[in-house]
Amino acid sequence: MTTDNTTPANGTVRDVDGKSCVFYDGYWIRRYEVPKDEAAARRELIDQLTKRVFHHTEPGINTPGYNLREARRAYEAERDPERRRVNAAMLAGALLNRGSDIFTMIFELNRRGIEITPNNELMLECESCFLEAFDLGKQVKHYSGEEGLDELWGEPLKVFYMPVAEFYESRYIKIALTMAAIDAITTHMLDTFGEISGFGAAPALIRGYSRAAKLESETIKTDPAIFGVWPDFVVAGDHLWAFEPERGSGEAQRAMADQGVKLVREGKRLIEWIAFARVPMPKTTENYFQRCAAFKRAAASIRAA
Repeated sequence: MTTDNTTPANGTVRDVDGKSCVFYDGYWIRRYEVPKDEAAARRELIDQLTKRVFHHTEPGINTPGYNLREARRAYEAERDPERRRVNAAMLAGALLNRGSDIFTMIFELNRRGIEITPNNELMLECESCFLEAFDLGKQVKHYSGEEGLDELWGEPLKVFYMPVAEFYESRYIKIALTMAAIDAITTHMLDTFGEISGFGAAPALIRGYSRAAKLESETIKTDPAIFGVWPDFVVAGDHLWAFEPERGSGEAQRAMADQGVKLVREGKRLIEWIAFARVPMPKTTENYFQRCAAFKRAAASIRAA
């Protein structure tokens, strides 16, 4: 969050806590220099973002680009709605891989002095693959099965269209949204467990994990800082997951404590998913908030009994 009473303009650059940061929507975010080699950076980003899609989505959909025809044939032939959704996910995977493969070919040809213009058939096919993958990606679920992260499918398309500097800016905006989502979950968890008997040690663990998760969300894996950020994140998560409340003597109190531990761990997992994907998960978050509210009401009724 901001470190003084004056809110900087979005895009303000400043050293914060010993690191270069850029300000967006209430948050100072670790800043990275835009690569000078635009073509190489675009190619690397498309490759990384393609892999990232499959890392965060349901298993079995990382279809090789050379199987595109078979994937499309299976999708078009399927009539069962549930199976058709899975086939759509597999087709989206094939399209994304095909688009990435074609872009690699274009990059290599350009490096060899063979100019590929925007109207070239290869370039148009690459664009078409990314567009269709983005459309079908709306049917793909997060690996948790909770909801889709269709925004991830649009990232390779954005890199294809926009200057790399603009993509970096869009990344900072997304990270700010991610940090805001983590803060909202953290606040909700603190409100839920802060006054529950036996959960006195939970708030400090929740705050610690929240801080570590936001640092993880802003740090790219090639940054040497990750060797400090990642262990902090893992250890803070392990401590939160291992939290056990002080259980009362009554059966109702023990059952409520068990339910509370389950919700603490669900919150930890939700923060983890959002930090990893750098995308808010509004549907999953709202469902979690509803379960927290029900738990808090039940806990209050037990105290009043």
